[in-house]
Amino acid sequence: MDKNQEQLIKLAHTKMPFGKYEGRFLIELPEYYVVWYHNKGFPNGELGQQLQLVYELKLNGLEELIRNIKKRYPKRH
Repeated sequence: MDKNQEQLIKLAHTKMPFGKYEGRFLIELPEYYVVWYHNKGFPNGELGQQLQLVYELKLNGLEELIRNIKKRYPKRH
């Protein structure tokens, strides 16, 4: 599995760690919230990179791709 695939699988299982949408999967965040981050500036680090990717996916109507990945690759504990 290459790094991009691993990144998408991790994104599929990542939840928002704080704020109004704490505990919600990043791909399930409302579009307006992700656009707000895009305009305000994404946080530093991995979370910011993941939110930026979510923004691009939502912008291009590709949220279903991540939902399918989540189903195909269930999180292993």
